[in-house]
Amino acid sequence: MKLILNGGGTGKQVSDTRSLLNSIIDHNKKVLYIPFAWPDSTYSGCLEFMTDELSDIDKQGIDMVRTTDDLMAKNFTDYACIYIGGGNTYKLLNDLKNSGAFDKIKNYLLEEDGIIYGGSAGAIIFGKDLDSCNTDDENEVDLIDNTGFNMINGYSLLCHYTSRESERTELSKNYLLELSKIKPIYAIPEEDTIYVEDDKVSFIGSRPYYEFSNGELHKNNPSNSMLSERKIKQ
Repeated sequence: MKLILNGGGTGKQVSDTRSLLNSIIDHNKKVLYIPFAWPDSTYSGCLEFMTDELSDIDKQGIDMVRTTDDLMAKNFTDYACIYIGGGNTYKLLNDLKNSGAFDKIKNYLLEEDGIIYGGSAGAIIFGKDLDSCNTDDENEVDLIDNTGFNMINGYSLLCHYTSRESERTELSKNYLLELSKIKPIYAIPEEDTIYVEDDKVSFIGSRPYYEFSNGELHKNNPSNSMLSERKIKQ
């Protein structure tokens, strides 16, 4: 299992993360792109955006699904990796759970040694639950079971942290401090990435990330040694 969970950055913000992705995929396959978090259900412009965004990845193209039926028909192992994009986290998780794709993705990761890149909403769903993003997203789909894949040691996740205006950061901080009294949370900026390889969790990026636990806030600096090792092995 290999999970690349990015804080929602684009372009140069995530150049190191893209290098990591490029170092672990099969370049003879396409990328499977899941845009279901995007609020426009026609996904207009999504493929064009992702084609540009992943232009530095050595791959055979991008296959974007537009419906959950289309997703369920795919053989995930036919692809270099699955890319899950950003938008509304509740909509994304709701679509995956209602269609059965949630269990299919989990099986791909745990039983088929899958590779997934998640950005923003596509990253948050791999935490313990979505309580961490209550101040960011509206639960417009009335999702009741908001438990995620729980792939980062029991932590929930918030993205874009400290990457927006100070008032938004302060709102998130106060909310997460209270929430952390009952569950731990990681909050990462757009430049940072959590990399999960089997049972090992690493942080890479250029800005501090934050751990909320027991009503306290801890500021940490990511270590890029893991990424450097991967570059050396290429």
